[in-house]
Amino acid sequence: MTSGAGAPPPLPPGKDYFTIAEACRLLQVPAHTMRYWEGLFSALRPTRLPGGHRRYRRADLELAFRIKGLLRDERLTVAGARKALAAMRRPARAGAGADGAANPASLKLLKRVREDLQRLLDDLSR
Repeated sequence: MTSGAGAPPPLPPGKDYFTIAEACRLLQVPAHTMRYWEGLFSALRPTRLPGGHRRYRRADLELAFRIKGLLRDERLTVAGARKALAAMRRPARAGAGADGAANPASLKLLKRVREDLQRLLDDLSR
């Protein structure tokens, strides 16, 4: 599953926060769509100013681009988009290959680290 047909447009350099109008202009969606997505996807939570105005971070916009790609380009349902986002957030098992089997080099490194930690623990307990 991809995150959309194309790469999102580059965000303006040096700008960390965006108003809802700026975010909507970049995403090419109406403001009510952004607010609707906030209710559907708990990870999309812009910062709120004391007056209640939304400020979207770069990470919020990247997530919104992914949501847009899943819903509009890939035509997933909301439930399907939620599953796809959860799968994207779920980190791959460290040192595991595509079949889930551990990489021998990773196992060797982990064994060496474990031995070093055990040695340190033994030294501290003396």
